[in-house]
Amino acid sequence: MKLAKTLMASVVIAAGLGGVALAQDDKVTIGVSVPAATHGWTGGVNYFAQQAITRLSETYPNVEFVFASSPDSPKQIADIEDMVSTRGIDALVILPGDPDAMTSAIKQVKDAGKFVTVVDRQLSIDGVENLYVAGDNPGLGANAAEYIKSALPDGGNVVILRGLPIPIDQQRFDGFMGSIEGSNIMVLENQFANWNRDDGFRVMQDFLTRFPEIDAVWTQDDDISLGAIEAIKQAGREDEMFVVGGAGMQQIIQAVANGDPLTPVDVSYSPAMIATAIELTTSHFTGGIQVAGRYILDSTLITKDNAEQFLDADSPF
Repeated sequence: MKLAKTLMASVVIAAGLGGVALAQDDKVTIGVSVPAATHGWTGGVNYFAQQAITRLSETYPNVEFVFASSPDSPKQIADIEDMVSTRGIDALVILPGDPDAMTSAIKQVKDAGKFVTVVDRQLSIDGVENLYVAGDNPGLGANAAEYIKSALPDGGNVVILRGLPIPIDQQRFDGFMGSIEGSNIMVLENQFANWNRDDGFRVMQDFLTRFPEIDAVWTQDDDISLGAIEAIKQAGREDEMFVVGGAGMQQIIQAVANGDPLTPVDVSYSPAMIATAIELTTSHFTGGIQVAGRYILDSTLITKDNAEQFLDADSPF
């Protein structure tokens, strides 16, 4: 999804005279730390982060970026410690792979006087970061539920494939369940599928074996959707149900654009949020304004009518 087409749901940003305005010869160094990946949603995060760094480096030659992608929490912790001690960063933009494991290390960066922007995954201690940038997780669940209610006006049976037992998963789940309250939509069961294709396939196979009547499937992530879709097709039951996923994977959006009845819609949760986070952090130093608070990006229902707006041929996700 192109960054310019990302929509804001709500913004709580403090703008005042407390920001840092760079003089011509001043230098600022911003560290950017993300989990390593070449595909899937996190692959998209890497793609959009590097796009933003390239673009902003050309616009602001006095701003240096230090980028690191880490395969696990120990390496991510080591990377940000090196950014502080060796590279002398002034700010850190981080999407923590495991927020619980990373909170203490990120707090140390903040305690060292650095500006901290956390992306997507909330830390286990409130108030550590200066700025939090994320998608609308409750909205992702609510939008999926509203579509399913409209597609099944007389009610129906739904199975749910969740992500991981972390706060953003619970927010999505609560948003979905709150939106179907009072309707005739029945949730047969929900299980964690760990935000990956293989577990999506495994969990969906289990649901298909146990439940002879399924009308709709809600997954919290499009990688999960791909696994669920494969299981449905292997079972020969693609004419019995439809799948609503989330995040905006190009493969899923293309299916929506093509009018695939198994994938009629998707809900956006773009990895381009990392670019927004980097841009806002940069503006704290280059724009002379104080950037702080929460910046929440809208989760939009992607349909056949608007799918073209969300396609990006260069995106790995």
